[in-house]
Amino acid sequence: MTELEKMTKGELYYSNDDLLVEYRKKAKKLCYDYNALPFDALSERNEILEKLFNQKIDGACIEPSFYCDYGFNIKIGINFYSNHNLVILDVANVTFGDNVFIGPNCGFYTAGHPINYKIRNSGLEYGLPISVGNNVWFGGNVVVLPNVKIGSNVVIGAGSVVTKDIPDNCVAYGNPCKVIKNLD
Repeated sequence: MTELEKMTKGELYYSNDDLLVEYRKKAKKLCYDYNALPFDALSERNEILEKLFNQKIDGACIEPSFYCDYGFNIKIGINFYSNHNLVILDVANVTFGDNVFIGPNCGFYTAGHPINYKIRNSGLEYGLPISVGNNVWFGGNVVVLPNVKIGSNVVIGAGSVVTKDIPDNCVAYGNPCKVIKNLD
């Protein structure tokens, strides 16, 4: 099994595999180009996002600066908006539904590292997916960790660290993030 196959299956994989390094270089170059564009170069920005995400972009806006590891593991729905300084470590799939709004300085991190330092120091890591439903708003400085599912019609308050699943129809915040209020 290749390191890419291991990575996409959530198994331990060697992150410095030549092919994975090339994929990351390609993504970093596209992110660099994206972030260097003038603010009003919307069609050029969309072209780069389409190359990165390998999908048609429909009503999306990601304010620079934007960074990701691979890009091809990111899927966004329609009417997606992110404010400045979005970071998506997309070792595993990161899926966003429709009408997702992300405040500034947010991070979605699918990458994980073994607790055992000998394994960790060998260069092995793993990734677990993140999924976000429809109609979700993230306040500024939110971090979403690996293997988290966030439902639809949710507000995640600023400064939250989301370590566990969040159900539909609620407001959640804190560190760790927890449901504070259910929405009717």
